[in-house]
Amino acid sequence: MSEVDKIRITAASAIERSRERRRPIGTKSVALRRQHLFKKIGRMFIAGGVVLLAAALFGLIIQPLGGVGVMAVTALLIGVAVLFGRSPFPEPRQADLPKADLKQLAGRTEIWLEAQRPALPAPARQLVDGIGVQLDLLAPQLQTLDASSPAAANIRKLVGEDLPELVAGYQRIPAGLRTEAHAGRTPDETLVGGLKMLEGEIGNAARNLAAGELDKLATRERYLQLKYQGIDGEDVPTS
Repeated sequence: MSEVDKIRITAASAIERSRERRRPIGTKSVALRRQHLFKKIGRMFIAGGVVLLAAALFGLIIQPLGGVGVMAVTALLIGVAVLFGRSPFPEPRQADLPKADLKQLAGRTEIWLEAQRPALPAPARQLVDGIGVQLDLLAPQLQTLDASSPAAANIRKLVGEDLPELVAGYQRIPAGLRTEAHAGRTPDETLVGGLKMLEGEIGNAARNLAAGELDKLATRERYLQLKYQGIDGEDVPTS
């Protein structure tokens, strides 16, 4: 293989890793990034509005802006856009996940996994995509779950601690040793097995929480049936 071919393959691999890093594994990570973008744009408009208001007051009260003043205001607006536009999304760290707001736990875990996925073997990357689907199923249940409940503590342990630690523990192993067997299994195999188990556990957690809401809905329906249909269905005594 020529040096040019090696360079081309290396560049293609780098591009593929970049694409993998940017590709979301779930909708909740996309929603968090979009929320950050909208907040950033909102701050840009507010700051720009303040600059324009100050310029208008200066022109009305002190003296007209003139050409130099207009250029200065334009420069300030550009500076504001650059300043607030450079605010990057705060990428979550592994240590941050167990303490994340429960309502954002699924999305922030998805973002963290997206950053780790390029360094994982192909079977593990496919499982990470599946875990993103399960986190999307879990996320709506976390919006109303009591953060102090045992269920919330279990989900924090599962999603915020066990899952990230499995991935991080694999990455701490030198790349050259990840395909060598240890205690009968290679690190690659151990990672894939662990991710399969966690994917199932996250899916079960989402379904168990949803089952509680389904039970409440069924109980409410039964109550309404007894309250309205039961009354209407009673035999009216005749004289």
